[in-house]
Amino acid sequence: MRIAVLALQGDFAEHEAIFGRLGVATCQLRQKQDLQQDFDALVLPGGESTVQGKLLRELDMLHKLRQRILAGLPVMATCAGTILLAQQLLDDPTVHLGTMGISVRRNAYGRQVSSFGTCGTFGSIENVPMRFIRAPQIEFCVPGVEVLSEHDGRITAVRQGRQLAMTFHPELGTDCRIAEYFLNEIIGAK
Repeated sequence: MRIAVLALQGDFAEHEAIFGRLGVATCQLRQKQDLQQDFDALVLPGGESTVQGKLLRELDMLHKLRQRILAGLPVMATCAGTILLAQQLLDDPTVHLGTMGISVRRNAYGRQVSSFGTCGTFGSIENVPMRFIRAPQIEFCVPGVEVLSEHDGRITAVRQGRQLAMTFHPELGTDCRIAEYFLNEIIGAK
């Protein structure tokens, strides 16, 4: 098992650390040639979605990643990564990968100073630490997208087939349960 982590910008190192604690090998995707590596799943980290999308285009990585995700590559996205997966951005005409049937509003929780942490339920997992940092909001899901988590009536985590997307950061801390969910329920699902 080897998980590729998009390492163009953002908190990719934190994702690598969480999977490392679980004994799972990771590799970084920094340029087009890195897509030739063998990997079983993909992580799209938080950070700046505009910058990540721009770099994916400039480095000629966007189309190839989209094809692999649509062909069934398991993917876990947090915050900016969720924006990359969304088929529609409500406050921006840009679509990046566009593989997940969700509509997202960028920075829906406010500026950096409005960032906060809480605990919530994720599927059947209770008391999960959730950090919201300039977080997007999932405002609409097409049929077939399963809502896994909400906070104050806002959708915070969804699953569509082998794609998992969150508006919060589960990788900031030591709780590995969402990474374990990804390994067992998303990657392990056929």
